[in-house]
Amino acid sequence: MTLDPIHVENIAQLAYGIAGDVDTTDHDDLAGRVWRDWLPELRRDGRVVIEPVDGHERRRAPIDDAALTDRPFETVHGLDSGTINPTTFKNGLVVDVAHAAMASTPSDLDLHRDRTIVATVHAGDSTANFDGEWRSRDDGHTRQRVLHAPRVNRYAEGVVHALALYLAEGTHALDHADEVDDLLVLDGPIYPKELFTWDDRNPELGALAREAKPRAVVEKYVRLVERFVERDVPLAGFVKNPSSGTIVRALTRKGVEPPWPDDTALFTRLLERREGDGSGSGNSVGDGRSDRVDDELTFTTWFRSRGGADATMAADGDALGIDRELDPELYEPTFMVVYDPRTDVTYKLEAPYAFARDAETRDRLTRQVLADVATTRGPPEAVGKADELARISATEKAALRRKFEERFDSDQQATYDDRRWGKEPY
Repeated sequence: MTLDPIHVENIAQLAYGIAGDVDTTDHDDLAGRVWRDWLPELRRDGRVVIEPVDGHERRRAPIDDAALTDRPFETVHGLDSGTINPTTFKNGLVVDVAHAAMASTPSDLDLHRDRTIVATVHAGDSTANFDGEWRSRDDGHTRQRVLHAPRVNRYAEGVVHALALYLAEGTHALDHADEVDDLLVLDGPIYPKELFTWDDRNPELGALAREAKPRAVVEKYVRLVERFVERDVPLAGFVKNPSSGTIVRALTRKGVEPPWPDDTALFTRLLERREGDGSGSGNSVGDGRSDRVDDELTFTTWFRSRGGADATMAADGDALGIDRELDPELYEPTFMVVYDPRTDVTYKLEAPYAFARDAETRDRLTRQVLADVATTRGPPEAVGKADELARISATEKAALRRKFEERFDSDQQATYDDRRWGKEPY
C-alpha cells in the first residue's frame, strides 16, 4: 500500500516546522569562521589535528577548461577491491570474499586480467583452522588464499569484511606496484582506516587490531607507501564518500555547536556557490533556493590530517606497532577536497605527506583530479575501470553464496529482511 496524497501533504507540512527553526545564514557565517580562524591550525586537546600543508585557500576551476587541459600524468593506474558482503551460515561460519583488480589508462588488458582473491572466515569453533597459503590459478593471473579471522564475540561480519577487503587490495597493490610508472590511485583512502576505527567501537576490537593478522594487513599499506617513495612514483586515494568527523568533533570539544553531521558537509558548505552571493568566495547564500553556480569546480588546497582514523599513521602515532622505515612524518595522510556542482557531490583526494610535501607534486595531483572529475563527473577513469573489474554483481554474489552452501552443506542464516527485500530467491 502506498501513501495517499493527504499523507504526503501531511508529511511535507512537517518540513515547515523544521525549516522555521533553521537559519542557514548562521551556518554560512560559522563555516566562514571555521575556515578563517580554526582550520589554519585546528587543535584538539592541545594537539594539532588539521593544518595546511602550504597555503590555505579555496579555489575555482572552469569545468570546460579543466576537462580539456593536458593531464599531468601520462598513465594512471587505479585499484579497487569488491566483496560478496559478509554471509553467516547455520553451521556458525561467517564468510566474506574480496576480489581486487588494477586498471590503467591507457588500458593494459594483461594487467586487467590479474586478480587477487581472499576469502576470510570466522568460526565459533575455537579448534577450527582454515588458514591457507597463497595459491596461483589462471596461468598465474590469479592469486588466492583463505584467511582465518581472529575470533571475536561480536562484530564477526565487520571483521571478516574488513580483513578480506584490505588484504586483497593491499596484496594486489604491492604485487603490481612496479607496473605503475606515473601514478597509482586507490579507490578509497590510502590506508585501511576501517581497521583504525576499531578501537573506537569496542575494546575487544581495539585489541584485535593489534593482533598479528590485522597488523599484517596494515603493514601491506605501510610497505606500499615505502615502495612508491623509493620509486618516486606518487600514490593517492580517491574517496568517493568521505565521512571523516575530525573537524566537527574538534569544534564540539571547543564548545562550538557545528550544524554539520561530518566534515564533508562542512566542506560542501564552504565550496558550494549560489547565484547572487556576490562574493565569489565559495559560500552559498542563506536562503539556499537560488540557482547553484555549476560551471566551475571548487576545491581546497592541501591539509595534513592527524585526527580520527588518521591519528594511527600520524608522526606521533604508533602505526599499530608496525616498523616504519622512513621518517614517520612522511606517512601522515594529507588531503584536498573537490566539489562538483553539477552533481552536488564532494570528493576527497588523499596522499601520504611524502608526496604532498612537494609543491610540484601537489600541483600535478590537483590538476589531475580536477581534469578527471571535470571529464567523468565522478572518479578518475582508471578508478572507474578498477571498480568495474573488481565489482561482484548481485547475481554473482547470490551464485557464490549458493556454492558456499553446497560446499559447507549448510544454508545461509536467513533474516526476514533477506526475504522482504529479495536478497535471495525463496
